[in-house]
Amino acid sequence: MKTRQFLSLFSVFLLSLVITVSCANPQQTATSSKTETIQMGFSVWPGWLPWQVAQEEKLFDANKVNVNLKWFDGYLDSINALNAGQLSANTQTLNDTISSVAAGSDQVIVLVNDNSTGNDKIIVREGINSIADLKGKKIAAEEGTVDHFLLLLGLKKAGLTQADITFQPLETGAASAAFVAGQVDAVGVFAPFTSKALERAGSKELFSSKDFPGAIPDHLTVSRKLINERPQDVQALVNTWFDTLAFIRTNPDKAYAAMAKRAGVTVDEYKKYEAGTKIFTIEDNLKAFSPGNDMTSLGYAAQEISKFLVEAKLAKQAPNLTQIFDDQFIKAYAAKQNS
Repeated sequence: MKTRQFLSLFSVFLLSLVITVSCANPQQTATSSKTETIQMGFSVWPGWLPWQVAQEEKLFDANKVNVNLKWFDGYLDSINALNAGQLSANTQTLNDTISSVAAGSDQVIVLVNDNSTGNDKIIVREGINSIADLKGKKIAAEEGTVDHFLLLLGLKKAGLTQADITFQPLETGAASAAFVAGQVDAVGVFAPFTSKALERAGSKELFSSKDFPGAIPDHLTVSRKLINERPQDVQALVNTWFDTLAFIRTNPDKAYAAMAKRAGVTVDEYKKYEAGTKIFTIEDNLKAFSPGNDMTSLGYAAQEISKFLVEAKLAKQAPNLTQIFDDQFIKAYAAKQNS
């Protein structure tokens, strides 16, 4: 499982999509031509693997949208592909999308797939029993990742900053290995690297994404060009997601087998990692897209993450967030379900 990072996204290319279609209202039931294929990327993360079920069960076809679902072993590669116009839709974290927008890419979040609710962890050695105990300690994490962000959230809660620790920027796998080898006192990692880090004798979880609801949301992100020129197809993607969740509920064995196989793990292993991920319903989506004053609101979370980007010197200035979210598609789906 490759890290969900955004540091290197500042080498982003301008979008140059090559698909041209006519514009339509997202609530319309217009059918896409089979030649108008949406190039959509996804990678290993429990909140994104349901798209594999959508493909195998032909749920895209059922919603009259032609999708080439492209698997990426490296998550960062999928980010770069969307930025370069090789994709017009991708599965991404909020952090990564904001980072891309800060670098000049015109991307829009149209759906929340999930929130990390424990799969991202800060793991510490024996003798560290509180966040305050991290002061002066050497802590490894991949710089600019959601786990780096999680670490700073925890430090802030205890009245500390990165200046109060010795931060060791390492790739997630290397960070986990360094912790197990006793080279650092604590590490920020996500599953399955969490399991590796916990192999160190006496190690334990200090805090996780479960303690910061909404801090690490995962999404379906599309180019604005796709929304402007093919809104009916964006609507079809959103509809397909909820149809997929319904299929998983009624066909769990078949669905879990498909997701575990795509992830390269056993069904039992997959279920273990999935426990740290909250899959979002339509009700969860409507709430997340609504204004709020904590991290469960996407607007609030985006502002906090933008501050993080600037403070961590990953962006020269905060990006314009006024058009980064578009809830028309989830609202249209909800309205149809209630009609």
